[in-house]
Amino acid sequence: MGFFRRYLRSRLPVLALFFLFAGVFAAVFWLVRMPARAVYYPALICAVLGAAALAADFYAQRQKHLALTRLRGVPAAELPELPEPAAPAEADLQELVAALRRENAEIMAGAEERYRDTVDYYTVWAHQIKTPITSMRLTLERGDTPETRKLTGDLRDIERYVGMVMAYLRLESEQSDYVFREYELDGILRECVAGYASEFIDRGLSLDLQKTGMRVVTDEKWLSFVLGQILSNALKYTPRGGVSIYLEPPGTLCVKDTGIGIGKADLPRVFEKGYTGLNGRRDARSSGLGLYLVKRVSGRLGVGVSVASAPGEGTTVRLDLAQYELRAE
Repeated sequence: MGFFRRYLRSRLPVLALFFLFAGVFAAVFWLVRMPARAVYYPALICAVLGAAALAADFYAQRQKHLALTRLRGVPAAELPELPEPAAPAEADLQELVAALRRENAEIMAGAEERYRDTVDYYTVWAHQIKTPITSMRLTLERGDTPETRKLTGDLRDIERYVGMVMAYLRLESEQSDYVFREYELDGILRECVAGYASEFIDRGLSLDLQKTGMRVVTDEKWLSFVLGQILSNALKYTPRGGVSIYLEPPGTLCVKDTGIGIGKADLPRVFEKGYTGLNGRRDARSSGLGLYLVKRVSGRLGVGVSVASAPGEGTTVRLDLAQYELRAE
């Protein structure tokens, strides 16, 4: 009914003109005293022909409307040829649409080229910066003092920030470097925790790493990235106490800390891009990207992620590793 009403509104000038002409003819015939039959029969024939023409026009316009409606969800680059224009104005509009499509294609091509250049630049930068990082780590490993342990922790943060840059850029890439294989979850957890061992020791925080005995089909590099972000957050906001890592049956990995917790108002927004909340505003190092990346990468891995927290009661991040069944490549 919606299209029918819009169609009638578009044809109101034509219909009004038809009734005006009919009124003029009726008035003239009445003034010259012509027989009624001479008026009724031609008027009836004209009305029938006009209704048939109107019905045929409505059918043609409705078919064109349905064809255009089916194209609404099609990307601009994949649009087929539009229906044949029935009037010069329609032809002009189609030429305008074609010009906009060409302009859009040029903009998209330029944006894609700039994006590739950006990714290529930061990929080279990430590889180049690994050399001085490795050199600094080897130098720091020669001594074991509070200062070297502090610098080692800072170096680990630099590596994590480099990883965040690359993860952020690759999220929007059409090309994927995800490789899914079957792994021992405990092995991945041990590797992740080992990178933060010095920070646990220096800050006097406890670690309760429980054995899960679980095998998962995942991408090791990206799951390690997710776990690293979660552990980093846990340590950042845990001044005393410690971190517990354990499995909730059937397949939910929990990372629980005894930190300052997250306020009720901030909790629903912790996965938003750039959102730091009250805790983040207190810490100048917070970028608001850590949990955003955790959410995005977890989605690519088929892992559900949720956060439970309360101020002064710590935070628990849950990774539902049994959410989807994935096959190793």
